[in-house]
Amino acid sequence: MKIALAGNPNSGKTTLYNAITGKNEFVGNWPGVTVEKKEADLKRKYNSEGADVRVVDLPGAYSISPFTSEEAITRDFVLGEKPDVIINIVDGANVSRSLFFTSQLLELGIPVVVALNKSDILAKRGDKLDFNSLGKELNCRIVPTTATSGTGLLELVKAAIEVGKEQKKQISPSFDGKDSNDSKLARQKYIDQIIEKYQVKSRDASKVNISDKIDRIVAHKWLGLPIFFLVMWAVYAISIGGIGGYFSGYFNETLFGEIIPTAANGFLESISVHPILQALIVDGMIAGVGAVIGFLPLIMVLFFCLSLLEDCGYMARVAVLMDRFFKKFGLSGKSIIPMIVGSGCAIPGVMATRTIEDINQRRMTVMLAPFIPCGAKLPIITLFVAVFFPNHLWVGPSVYILSIAMIVLGGMLLKKIFVWENTSQFIMELPEYKVPGIGHAAFQMLDKAKAFIYKATTIILVCNTFVWFAQAYSWSFQPVADQSMSILASIGTFIAPLLLPLGFVGWQLGAAALTGFIAKENVVATFAVLLAVASEEALHLPGGALSQFFTPVTAFAYLAFNLFTPPCFAAIGAMNSEMGSRKWLWKGLAFQFGVGYIVAMAVTQVGSLIVYGSPAVGFIPAIIIAAVTTVYLVLKIKKSNTQRANMEIAA
Repeated sequence: MKIALAGNPNSGKTTLYNAITGKNEFVGNWPGVTVEKKEADLKRKYNSEGADVRVVDLPGAYSISPFTSEEAITRDFVLGEKPDVIINIVDGANVSRSLFFTSQLLELGIPVVVALNKSDILAKRGDKLDFNSLGKELNCRIVPTTATSGTGLLELVKAAIEVGKEQKKQISPSFDGKDSNDSKLARQKYIDQIIEKYQVKSRDASKVNISDKIDRIVAHKWLGLPIFFLVMWAVYAISIGGIGGYFSGYFNETLFGEIIPTAANGFLESISVHPILQALIVDGMIAGVGAVIGFLPLIMVLFFCLSLLEDCGYMARVAVLMDRFFKKFGLSGKSIIPMIVGSGCAIPGVMATRTIEDINQRRMTVMLAPFIPCGAKLPIITLFVAVFFPNHLWVGPSVYILSIAMIVLGGMLLKKIFVWENTSQFIMELPEYKVPGIGHAAFQMLDKAKAFIYKATTIILVCNTFVWFAQAYSWSFQPVADQSMSILASIGTFIAPLLLPLGFVGWQLGAAALTGFIAKENVVATFAVLLAVASEEALHLPGGALSQFFTPVTAFAYLAFNLFTPPCFAAIGAMNSEMGSRKWLWKGLAFQFGVGYIVAMAVTQVGSLIVYGSPAVGFIPAIIIAAVTTVYLVLKIKKSNTQRANMEIAA
């Protein structure tokens, strides 16, 4: 038996899917989180008969007539594969809006069971809904549920299996010419009538409530951004200066600094392992992976705080706040969704761009979404903040402000150099404020930690094994006493001249930047291996080994360079898929690298003049590059303006 989960965006579909299948798909308090169908077996807890039941989580849809690509996925699956039964998730907080889609599903001839989700919100409001009478009116079963707590899910699945086995065709109100505007109005009028008949609301929706008053402050067009900065400052203060920083210090200094290396050396010596292999394991694998895992507690606390913000409804307000600015700079209002999703990982963030209907704006968002710091970039941010700005907690959140600024400026630039038009609209229903679920936030935190550890013990482990070997051997595969004679040094030396205008001196910096293109966490791990600090102690402390390569200004520039240059290989693969063109992929990568390079160069050269009163290394090449870039952009913009003018004449 195949059960399809269908409903409006942000109705709780994926939360319900995770609950009844045991999966851990990403959920969010905004539309567009699920952009492709997910499929899994029904959990044994809900499958008492042991039948073969598959559950499919479909992207959110407002109508069976698709307007977006994810709605098309839902339509094609329901009509093409014809599941045995559809569980239609109806948002209990917005029953009238949800039932429009329900009425369409009931006309398809496929058995439907309605899950009246978020029924706890109805109870808190004091609203009363006669769902039994409503079910008789619609000729389908309605089961009240609360997916977050699991309430009603057992009864819901049981009802779905029973209805699916019966395969009775449901009779529902018919609407002739259902794609016409007149029919849509008739359908909505009918829904409004039955809602008025069976639902009693406790308050007048036209009156201003506490939620509205809060929104007037946190989503204010002028106060919103400063409030967002303060919120992010608080998150970083808790993460870096609080419990996250404490346990991170323990991981770095004690666990991976003393306990594990000492135990590993003792064990390897006891079994007479060759010194070269011992050095590979301790100085390469443990030191490199430990440098990344050492920041795990801090990142877990950070993700926990961000999950609380999302669950309480604040991040949805941030999306609306940013929409006001993004539309002015050529971006779609929907662009904010991939950027928020991408704060966890750039890959789902890039994939979420498919909710944007216009291909040009989708490509623009694909280029800009990776600018938001993802989980892979957090170890770099925390390392450089800890070493160079230990008493300035504003540096961490300032990275987010810089990211937003570059997204806005990048959108303006892309709008100028390419002939793109802003055609899509952004409509988003704000979820009600609620007390965030500690359990949900903990679950999200542990899920991110699991993915973080998996990446550290696979991709990063393999990469650091190569880094250790490459820094210990020459091209003739002979051990070297001096790292500057190694394979990695020759590679880094080849890259180093490109980084000179940025004020970065040393082949080590080029090597770390290169490995960062594989996975951003490799930047931290590579420094740990190259600096031969198996204990990690000197790596993350103020005045440690990194200070020989950076000043505070160039450290922030290196941070910006890794923030805005192209993301990891896996995210680049997602970019290729969503761009729909190999040519546009290369344009996107060139744009990202150019932004990262120019921003880092500006931070170094301008920052050095302001802070130290003298230019940094590579000042003259930087001036030349800045001049060439300016001339290129001016000519490119003139060409685009001419093209736009010709298009207007032709029209």
